[in-house]
Amino acid sequence: MAQHSTALDGVFAALADPTRRAVVRRLGQGPASVGELAGDAPMTLPSFMKHVRMLESHGLIRTVKSGRVRTCVLNRDRFALVEDWLAEQRRVWAERTDRLEQFVTSQEDQP
Repeated sequence: MAQHSTALDGVFAALADPTRRAVVRRLGQGPASVGELAGDAPMTLPSFMKHVRMLESHGLIRTVKSGRVRTCVLNRDRFALVEDWLAEQRRVWAERTDRLEQFVTSQEDQP
């Protein structure tokens, strides 16, 4: 469980930055070279590469180098961690709202 939590923390940390979220959003459309991705970012290429490395180190993207071109691909499987966590949160909150509804309706029934 701790390893799952650590991995989830890393995914959320990687997604905490707007530049990295923009990269993930763009890669959702398909693979792109680092140069293409960096063209939209208001920073130097070395600074942008730090974002790419962060996404890659947390398993959100993979990069493949062919000659001088490094292509980034979204690792959609990694987002299952977030989906699982969100599903659990939905379940917890649904149970809480159900209990609240039961409490409110039971209070209305009492004189």
